[in-house]
Amino acid sequence: MQGNSYAADVRSRAAVVLEETTGRLLYAKNPNLRLQPASTTKLMTAIIVMENAKLANVTTISRNASLTSPTRSGFREGDKVTAETLLYAALMRSANDAAVALAEMVAGSEERFVELMNRKAVSLGLRDTRFINSNGLPGPNQYITAYDLSMIMRHALRYPKLKEIIGTRMTEVSKENGGDVFLRNTNRLLWSDEELVGGKTGYTREARHCFVCAAERGDNMVVVALLGAPSRWSLWKETESMIDRGFKIMANSEEPVLYFAKADYDTAVVSHAVYKNSHGFGTAKNKSGVKKAKFRKKDSKNMLSAKLAKKAKSKKIVQMLSKKKCKTRLCAKVRNKGARTYKIAGNCRYGTKG
Repeated sequence: MQGNSYAADVRSRAAVVLEETTGRLLYAKNPNLRLQPASTTKLMTAIIVMENAKLANVTTISRNASLTSPTRSGFREGDKVTAETLLYAALMRSANDAAVALAEMVAGSEERFVELMNRKAVSLGLRDTRFINSNGLPGPNQYITAYDLSMIMRHALRYPKLKEIIGTRMTEVSKENGGDVFLRNTNRLLWSDEELVGGKTGYTREARHCFVCAAERGDNMVVVALLGAPSRWSLWKETESMIDRGFKIMANSEEPVLYFAKADYDTAVVSHAVYKNSHGFGTAKNKSGVKKAKFRKKDSKNMLSAKLAKKAKSKKIVQMLSKKKCKTRLCAKVRNKGARTYKIAGNCRYGTKG
């Protein structure tokens, strides 16, 4: 499927496919758009645990952890469990109680643990990531991008234990004080996609459906991250499609693609031009001279031309590009193809929803 036609089929708010060994970006939609991470946050939680605790360490479940909702693994206040058991529950069941228990075990409190998470994000060069808790429940000033999420997965794959856990379909873990807990992975693709190494799901109303995973084909491995898919069915379909697309690009049968699409927000911001560098695609900050163009909810069906944004003398939008009214060459390309999204190439940079 070619650039624009494929773009129209990607309904997630943001998506990234990168080559695991080199980090080269193969495919991206809104790679630097800040969105809620949902339970994909637990991947960073697991990394911090691996760096600061031993798998055999035992902790006692606190009342605070046991009451964390909505998704729980069933641990009760006073239960004694190992860090390994909690990692299985957090990554497979996506259990919020397990994530909070891990945070308290490592740092004494979730607040101090979050500081470690954000420091790690900075050390990995993730400029568009900020956590406020260990489980991904929504809140102000918490965000991640599809690109940053893919880099977190890439780092997590360095730990054999984490790679083993995210690739486990079902298992049963035991409490140190007696009792077993059955866990089934929330990652449905483990049952249908033989190339899948493993992944981490996430969902909240605000974040919608999220997923990050790794897949192998021969000696090649790709990492795929999606944020804001409209449904779980769409999430699985797009993941499989992008895994296949990533491997095709690596085999040089298709060209890398990067594009921006109108985000499904009350406001949308277009800022900075995109350029291709020696490492793949990136964001050229403050190099394009294009000012930010803000969109009001009532104008959500339109996109503002970069040229118009630059010439605008006030904060209000002075002219909107309409598919029906605008007869410029810019809109014509989009109108003729009837696309909701567009590939950044030549003069066709921004368009309107079809």
